[in-house]
Amino acid sequence: MASHSESSFPPASLRPILAEVAELLANAQNPEDPSARVTVAIAETTTGGILSAALLSVSGASKWYAGGATLYNLKSRIAWGGWGEKEIQSYRGPTAELVAGLAINVANTLEATYCLSESGAAGPTVPGPPYCHVLGETAIAVGTKSGKVATRIVQTGLGGDRERNMVAFAEHALLLLRDVLKGTAELHANARYGTDIIWDLPK
Repeated sequence: MASHSESSFPPASLRPILAEVAELLANAQNPEDPSARVTVAIAETTTGGILSAALLSVSGASKWYAGGATLYNLKSRIAWGGWGEKEIQSYRGPTAELVAGLAINVANTLEATYCLSESGAAGPTVPGPPYCHVLGETAIAVGTKSGKVATRIVQTGLGGDRERNMVAFAEHALLLLRDVLKGTAELHANARYGTDIIWDLPK
């Protein structure tokens, strides 16, 4: 039988970073409009709603949560993620450029200061060629309406453990949002700049 800490929500591993992110959002200054409140939107795929649900579990989230979407398939990415024929034809799997585009589009759609986006391969299997999904790897971005982004690629080392990858992806997404809010992760005008790769061995 699962213990209380294992079965409760949000997962225990997310709670410290959630508290930190919530405090930063509540006190942050809007970089593009100092008179406006800082808000964050979510555009997630592989985490399947965990990011939005985790943020909304924090008391006071209504002050800074701008909304979110789980863009898990093509129809949802066309409807809410700004995808057109170019993105459909060029898609080969999760990349920094892909999540940067989702983040920028959703930030504009929801008029949010930032949008946190994620897309990866949780497992237990991945599509074959021509797609280039890597088990346990996700691409993460924080984007703004003006088109600036910070991106990361995270490799969890968890193989095809779907549930643990989903939580690990969410944790690293929140860590990137924290770093942007703290100013330790720089926003760039192009997703190809500033992308670092993190190898996160299983705990």
